[in-house]
Amino acid sequence: MNFIKRFYSYFSFGRQFFQGKHFLSTQESSLFEEKKKPKRTDIINYLIKFLNRDICYLEIGVRDPNSNFSKILAKQKYSVDPGYEQDVNKADFPFTSDDFFLKLQNGELLNPQIKFDVIFIDGLHLAEQVDRDIQNSLKHLKSDGFLVLHDCNPPSEWHARETYSHMLSPALVKWNGTTWKAFFKWRQNKELNSCCVDTDWGVGIFSKTHPIGKALTENSNPFYEFDSLDKNRKEWLNLVSFDQLKTSLNLEKHN
Repeated sequence: MNFIKRFYSYFSFGRQFFQGKHFLSTQESSLFEEKKKPKRTDIINYLIKFLNRDICYLEIGVRDPNSNFSKILAKQKYSVDPGYEQDVNKADFPFTSDDFFLKLQNGELLNPQIKFDVIFIDGLHLAEQVDRDIQNSLKHLKSDGFLVLHDCNPPSEWHARETYSHMLSPALVKWNGTTWKAFFKWRQNKELNSCCVDTDWGVGIFSKTHPIGKALTENSNPFYEFDSLDKNRKEWLNLVSFDQLKTSLNLEKHN
């Protein structure tokens, strides 16, 4: 009898969970986001084409190269990934991003003075790590280069959870982590222009020179609360369409 009661209790809870408004709205937002175009690969390749030169490209967080890295149209490109999620690590540099930048700085690989035209960050989706990746990447980014980040615009707090393994949530396996917090922090840096293309979970872009969006004048969310972001994401992330990004860059080119 106790087994039957427990079974009914679990079944009832599961039905409430999967039919609840939080689950349904979050699943709807996931499906909506997955349908958005263009994808990050298209945006990166557009930025490469815009620079109109032989490109040196760096990608942090590769996993399966076929999902993005192999499609990047750069003459010279390098990939970094510790390989924790693959049986076979196909990255050029099988290290964490911290180790990669340390070895690069110490002259243990490539040229410590190397500057990249485009750097794409899609590694560990936690704010502290992304913050370090941004800081290290900017040291090795050309003055007119682009720093691109994935997962900057999580559609719900469930997508923005800190722990990926907490999959029994309305977002299930979809995970943007807390990348948005690092992007939001660096949006306040007065020496950087930035925007977030509203597609593919939020493709954030930083530039030292290109007028893609002014920095935030103040931190209106000092505790990095998701509800506050949700109400102000267009301004705080500088959400733009891909066409708006292209317009900003084309105006610069013709001025």
